Amino acid sequence: MKILVCISNVPDTTTKITFTANNTQFNPAGVQFIINPYDEIALARAIELTDGGNGSVTVIHVGEAANEPTIRKALAIGATDAVRVNAPAHDAYFVAVQIAAYARENQFDLILTGRESIDYNGSKVAAMVGELLDIPSVSIIKKLDVDGNSATVEREIEGGKELLTIPFPFVAGTTEGVAEPKIPNMRGIMSARTKPLTVVEPVTVQNNSEVLSYETPAPRGQVKMVAADDAAKLIYLLHTEAKVI
Repeated sequence: MKILVCISNVPDTTTKITFTANNTQFNPAGVQFIINPYDEIALARAIELTDGGNGSVTVIHVGEAANEPTIRKALAIGATDAVRVNAPAHDAYFVAVQIAAYARENQFDLILTGRESIDYNGSKVAAMVGELLDIPSVSIIKKLDVDGNSATVEREIEGGKELLTIPFPFVAGTTEGVAEPKIPNMRGIMSARTKPLTVVEPVTVQNNSEVLSYETPAPRGQVKMVAADDAAKLIYLLHTEAKVI
């Protein structure tokens, strides 16, 4: 089985985020980057499925050379090889087109992504890649089992769970429950240095979006205490200040 796992390079959640160029560009200075946690789940499941010589796991990342330490960590965790599309990740559509272009040329049985990246939280790439390749896609799966030429996936829906059996090839966006993220050991870290990391140039994509500005969340306001027996005041504040009723 050939599995392609899409990984993104995201800021650690403890990192302070700032912007430059009149709040139109993200400032990477001093930012600690990590593999997107949902992508780590996808990678862990791919490694489990191919363990024992049952296939190969290729990780693909759309980004510049500065992101290669993140790719090397994926190799240390257990991926067979890696591909970096040599271009900044402009938006979800741009990323999906690059992934689809590579996958189309290399014929993978299964393409896994995280449910979303923790910086933009768009949940778009898996569906876009499926559409571009004209293969099935299913988002936010919590379980993935393989049986021959098909797989059974489980996802939560309103009021219950949904089980789907899907023939290969297909795309899936993973979330918690699919697998436990793996920590690279010393052997993995050493072998990652020699595993193949191929750099490919991007295909041409028309820009369909433009960032006008970024804004940080408004600072948390001062807490107002309301006496437990003063329901009228609480209702008044919720209505006039919080504007939630």
